[in-house]
Order: sequence, then structure tokens, then C-alpha cells
Amino acid sequence: MTDSPAPRTTTVSVTDEGDRFEARTDDGVVAGFAAYVREPGTVIFTHTEVDPAFEGQGVGSALAVGALDQVRASGERVVPLCPFIRAYIQRHPEYEDLTRR
Repeated sequence: MTDSPAPRTTTVSVTDEGDRFEARTDDGVVAGFAAYVREPGTVIFTHTEVDPAFEGQGVGSALAVGALDQVRASGERVVPLCPFIRAYIQRHPEYEDLTRR
């Protein structure tokens, strides 16, 4: 019986590029993004995508955390139209307060 290797974790930084949050590796490669539309006081997440080369390495979760933490810091709310961001918030109740009611 062989042990399967543990999934790699890629370290990324998340930046707001004006119409999407980008997850970039230490060498500047865009590993994923979360697109959004901004309305006064609200960030509407529309689509999230992780480059297939980085799937299973924690990029999606790091992207969600980075984006949601930046929205929280700005004092804005979230409308998670994107299924990935919506599911992330459902699995992590510490972000539920960001959703606009």
C-alpha cells in the first residue's frame, strides 16, 4: 500500500485589482481570481476561478479569505452570486455577517 502525497499548499497574496480580487503566487503568477461588481456599500461576487495548475493547493480558500477580509475592512457588504463564494461563506459562519440582508 502506498501513501498518496499530501496536497501541496501554494502561498498566495490577494490584491484588489478594481474589478476582481487576484490570488498571486510569490513569483507574480495569477493563480486565481474572484470577479465582482461594486455598488455603493456592496461588493457583488459574480465568478471565481482557480487556474487548473493550482487546483487542490488551497488557492481558492486563500482567495476567498483574502477577498472577504478586504471587504470587511472596507466596511462594505457582500452579495455572493458566485457559487464558490456563497458556499465558502456557508461553510465559514464567521463571514455570514458580511452578506447583505
